[in-house]
Amino acid sequence: MNHNWNTRTELLFGAERMERLSRSHVLVVGLGGVGAYAAEQICRAGVGKMTIIDADTVNESNINRQLPALHSTLGMPKAEVVAKRLLDINPQLQLTVLNEFLRDERTEEVLLSAPLDFVVDAIDSLSPKVFLMYQAYIHKIPIVSSMGAGAKVDPSLVRIADISKTINCALAKAVRKRLRPLGVSKGIPVVFSTEFADPDAVIEVENETCKRTTTGTVSYMPATFGCFLASHVLRNLI
Repeated sequence: MNHNWNTRTELLFGAERMERLSRSHVLVVGLGGVGAYAAEQICRAGVGKMTIIDADTVNESNINRQLPALHSTLGMPKAEVVAKRLLDINPQLQLTVLNEFLRDERTEEVLLSAPLDFVVDAIDSLSPKVFLMYQAYIHKIPIVSSMGAGAKVDPSLVRIADISKTINCALAKAVRKRLRPLGVSKGIPVVFSTEFADPDAVIEVENETCKRTTTGTVSYMPATFGCFLASHVLRNLI
């Protein structure tokens, strides 16, 4: 792999660790406010092989916080927009793009179709999130999962901890409740915030696929979560 564009990272990590990253394969599931930032930081650090998954398209409400969301990309598949960015960063990146929602019946197949060094879960729907976490756990594939960044404003309160150690996060509580009957109570690292969510930033809506509520978000919080995810992945890979 040509490291000329990545000399600053090599100064920090060293040639041996950069070579290790270049041989690594990372799967990122979900390319919204959190996942696209995670994917880009992982790519910029020199990971040589990535698989990205998302079936959503860019809409106007994404522009306030999502990396692929611009007025010029409205209506375009997020996976294609992110893929173009990643290949523009590293043209030698071995990139697999799956423009699909990761449904339960496909999860195991995707996880086992090629050797994976790490999985990033940035899914915003509960059931597929839990199933991905569970499948990675039972197949002993390292995974880090994002909890809820919405309705929160203080980036200094973002943390990485075991799923069993999370506090003040409704999504993490729901995930723990779903994982427990599957025999998983700990052993999965997650990014979460200890900040209490602003109750006034959550409203109930109707006729939105897979969502019962819409949550207010600000530009930098999903990005912060994504950077924490990328940091965890990279520090473990090297």
